[in-house]
Amino acid sequence: MEAILAGFADAFTLGNIIYLALGVGIGVIVGALPGLNGPMAIALMVPITYYMGPLIAVAFLIGLNKGASFGGSIAAILLNTPGTPEAAATCFDGYPLAKQGKGEKALKISLYASVTGDTFSDLVLIFVAAPIATLALKMGPPEIFAVIVFALAMIAGLEADSLLKGLIGACLGITFACVGLDPVSAMPRLAFDIMELEEGISVITVGIGLLALSEIIVRLEEMKHEAQQGDNGLIFDKNISKADRTISWAEYRSCGKTIFRSSLIGTALGALPGLGATIASFLGYGAAKRASKDPDSFGKGNIEGVAAAEAANNAVIGANLIPLFTLGIPGNVASAMLIGAFIIHGVTPGPLLFEENGQLIYGIYGAMLIANVLNLLIGNIGLRFFAKALSISSAIVFPIIMFVCMTGAYMANNSIFNVYMMFGFAFLGFLLKKLKISFITFIIGFVLTPMLELSFQQTLIMSRNNPFIVLQRPISCGFIILTAFFIWRMAKKPAKKIR
Repeated sequence: MEAILAGFADAFTLGNIIYLALGVGIGVIVGALPGLNGPMAIALMVPITYYMGPLIAVAFLIGLNKGASFGGSIAAILLNTPGTPEAAATCFDGYPLAKQGKGEKALKISLYASVTGDTFSDLVLIFVAAPIATLALKMGPPEIFAVIVFALAMIAGLEADSLLKGLIGACLGITFACVGLDPVSAMPRLAFDIMELEEGISVITVGIGLLALSEIIVRLEEMKHEAQQGDNGLIFDKNISKADRTISWAEYRSCGKTIFRSSLIGTALGALPGLGATIASFLGYGAAKRASKDPDSFGKGNIEGVAAAEAANNAVIGANLIPLFTLGIPGNVASAMLIGAFIIHGVTPGPLLFEENGQLIYGIYGAMLIANVLNLLIGNIGLRFFAKALSISSAIVFPIIMFVCMTGAYMANNSIFNVYMMFGFAFLGFLLKKLKISFITFIIGFVLTPMLELSFQQTLIMSRNNPFIVLQRPISCGFIILTAFFIWRMAKKPAKKIR
C-alpha cells in the first residue's frame, strides 16, 4: 500500500504534470500531421529522456502516445486523410460531418470518446496487470521461451499481408538483434571486426531509422501524388449554430453504449500482442453499425461512427502495456519503443517490475490517468490551434524531423556511427515498406530477441541440452501447441491487413 500511495504522489508532482502536458500537446500536433504518428514521435523523443527521471521520462512518452492517438482524428475529420493509420475508420463519418459544417462537433465527440476509451483501458491495466505478473513469476525459462515464440508468431501473422512476410520481418529483426556479444559466452557475433558493432545495435537507432526517417523518404516520394489540402476555415465559422459545434450531455450519453462497446473491443485486442489499434477501430465501427437502429446513417455523418472508431483505437493504448509490464513483451511498436526508455533508466519490464519497482509502476499508472485529463483539457482548449497545424508545409516539417532524427541517433551512444546506422535502417525501412514486409514485426522481433535467446539458453542449461523440455512442461507445451495451430491456420488462410 505504501508503494501505491508513494507512486501516485510522485505522479502528482508539478514537474511530472508539466512534462505530461508537454507530451500530450506535442503528441496531438504530431498525430494531426498526416504521415507522422505516435511510435515515430516516441522513437525521436526517447534520447531526450536521458536527462529525465524514470517516471517523468516514461510519463512524457506515454502522454505523447496518448495525444498522437487522438490527434490522428483531426486530419481524418477535416481532410479525410487519417493522421495515423488507426484513424482511418474515423474518416467514414467524421469527414461527412465536416462537410455539413459540423467539423467542430465531430472533433469534440472524437475527443470525448478517445478519452473515455483510453481511461477504461488504463483502469483495466491497473487492476489486471499485477495479478498476471504474479502468475508470470511462477514461469521458468521454458515457459518464457514458449510465450515469446507464440507472441512472435501471432504478431507476424496479424501485422502483415501474409504470414510469410510477417515471419521474414521478424527473422530480419532477430538477425540484427544478434549483432554484438553473446549473452552467455560474451563472444562477438556478426560484428565483422567493427568495434562499434560489438556493443550491439541500439533499439533507439533502429526505431528512429525504421519509423521516422524511412517514413520521410516514403512521404517525399509520394508528395507529388498527395491530394491538395482543402481550406478548413468554415469548420469553425461562428455563424454555425451552437448545437452543430458542441456535444451536449444528452448526445454523449446517447453514444454511451457505443463507446463502452468499443472500449471493450479495443481493450481486449490491445491486451493481445499484434492486434493493434487499426483493427480495433474497424471492429468497433463495424459493431456499432450492426447494433444501430439506423445503420444506413453510418458513412453519412453519424457521430456514433466517430465515437465508435475513436473509443476503440484509444482503448488499445493502456491494454498494450499489459503484456509489456507483466511479461516484458511489447504489444505494438509504441510499447516496443517504451522498452528503450525503461532500459535507459535501468528498469527491465517484466514480472519482476512490480517487485523491484512497485513505486515507479504506480507512479506510471497515476501519470496515465492524469494524461487522460490533460488530453481532455488540452484537446478542448487547443482544438482550433491543432487544426491549424494541418496547414504547416511539409517543406518545413520534414527538414526539422530529419535534424531531430540525426540528433537523436547521435545521442543514443554519443557516436557518429549510430547516425550512419540510422541512415542504413532508414533505407532498409523504405525497402520493407515497398515490399510490404512488416517493419512492425521487425522491430518487435529485434526487441524480443535478447529475452528469447536468454530464455532458450537457460532452458538448454537447466535441461542439459535437451530442447524438448518445452514439450514436457504443461504451460510451455500448451503455448507451443497454440503456436503451431496458429501458424497452420494463418498459412491456410492468410490474414488480410486492415489499414
